[in-house]
Amino acid sequence: METNPIPVLTVQTTPFDDQRPGTNGLRKKTAVFESKKNYLQNYIQSVLSSIDLRDRQGCTMVVGSDGRYFSRAATEVIVQMAAANGIGRLVIGHNGILSTPAVSCIIRKIKAIGGIILTASHNPGGPAGDFGIKFNVANGGPSPDTVMDRIYQVSRTLEEYTICPDLHIDLSRLGRQDFDLENKFKPFRVEIVDSVEIYLNMLRGIFDFCAIKSLLTGPEQLKIRIDAMNGVMGPYVRRILCDELGAPANSAVNCVPLEDFGGQYPNPNPTFAVSLMDSMKGGEFGFGAAFDADGDRCMILGQNGFFVNPSDSLAVMAANLSCVPYFRQVGIRGFARSMPTSMALDRVAKAMKVALYETPAGWRFFGNLMDSGRCSFCGEESFGTGSDHIREKDGLWSVLVWLSMIAVRKQGVEEIVRDHWAKLGRNYYCRFDYEGVDPRAAYYLMRDLEAVITDKAFTNQKFAVGSNVYSVEKTDNFEYIDPVDGSVSRNQGLRIIFTDSSRIVFRLSGSGSGVGTTIRIYAESYERDPERHSRETQVVLGPLIAIALKISDIHERTGRRGPTVIT
Repeated sequence: METNPIPVLTVQTTPFDDQRPGTNGLRKKTAVFESKKNYLQNYIQSVLSSIDLRDRQGCTMVVGSDGRYFSRAATEVIVQMAAANGIGRLVIGHNGILSTPAVSCIIRKIKAIGGIILTASHNPGGPAGDFGIKFNVANGGPSPDTVMDRIYQVSRTLEEYTICPDLHIDLSRLGRQDFDLENKFKPFRVEIVDSVEIYLNMLRGIFDFCAIKSLLTGPEQLKIRIDAMNGVMGPYVRRILCDELGAPANSAVNCVPLEDFGGQYPNPNPTFAVSLMDSMKGGEFGFGAAFDADGDRCMILGQNGFFVNPSDSLAVMAANLSCVPYFRQVGIRGFARSMPTSMALDRVAKAMKVALYETPAGWRFFGNLMDSGRCSFCGEESFGTGSDHIREKDGLWSVLVWLSMIAVRKQGVEEIVRDHWAKLGRNYYCRFDYEGVDPRAAYYLMRDLEAVITDKAFTNQKFAVGSNVYSVEKTDNFEYIDPVDGSVSRNQGLRIIFTDSSRIVFRLSGSGSGVGTTIRIYAESYERDPERHSRETQVVLGPLIAIALKISDIHERTGRRGPTVIT
């Protein structure tokens, strides 16, 4: 306990007009948070002030980061401001490190009022990279729109913040640290906890660790290659997959969290996880996975570099949840996917006679469904999958589901996927990302495109590309009515649905760092014939992409010659 009470200061400030949180919190270039006077403090005060004063006094919050540059400095400011604003206890990961799934897990375990996660997900780190602040609420999930709106409204009129600048903590020392504050009746407590332990205990209750350990260590040992991409997942991979489940230490690579992620994009897709793709192509490893910076997304690979499209992974996992003891015990109440995600999951839901919910992009929409008991399993095409065990997507949990499937079915990744296609058909699917587009150009492109596709003359129109003819059946700007609270989310993406169930979707992404806008184009086509399940995705979807490029005029209107990334 400090001998002299630590003073609480009130600091005058002026509001910023650009602190509206997006789908995944507030993301900017790191320099904005680091160099703009009071920018970080203003936003943290806005987050804390968005919590009702009666709920805030004496409550518990969780704080974690993916280890990116500026996280330690920001964590200290959060601690100082949380103390000054009446928070009673902060639970922080060792050295400030906590994966996003672990934060969600701890919030729910200790019944915290919420948590602050310092991450910009798969965006680059370092002084020239990106930084983000995400606020998760009491159910462990991302802030709903009402909370984000409240934070933004506070930020627009903020005139002062409160802070204890003399309060300093040691993030490297596990255990409790208590501080006596001026004008506070109770001491302020900080608990530095093991980053992995609480999350690991939760996983022990979900999976058959003995079966997975036998798979990774037995006579028919499955050799795996796991790439933590120098993000937060290194300690989790080593502790859980290697120490607990017996995978050899050299199964895990890039497991030291680095502030700049080793100069790489911590983005688990074939474009950025190149070293893992190359390792898998040699045939030595039967299973591969890569995680993003904060550990909520993962890419799944099979032997010889067989890439499992995230939408396929979602559908295959859904069809095989009985391989996981947790689901055998609690049952399956429903599935959910974001609208841009392929409809492969819909076919699983129909076959299993399970309800299917189609939501806007953003994990917060799944939270209401899970809290109300409507949904057990959900996911998005952007490499995120999860269930009702927490309220976030969960990369390592997804890896353990796949390893459970392999252990129970005694098949490899590619065999499991191809077997799934043979039973239910294949949904060919791809996404084109145009990143850093001028926001005005992006806005007008989407506005004009909506006018074109929603015109009555567009419906029933036919597009001929080579030998393919596509007839428009339906177009709209996707709108979601939440079945739990009746809230309405409009303008969630432009859809063109053809009579053969093929789809083209256009959407502006809300997960960037504020520098330009990302336009995403999704194309999907269903194929029932097993003889046609091994075709190249870009060949199958080429005609749909050609239609999308033609009607949107995206290259001419953005000055681009092609997409930044193809998934």
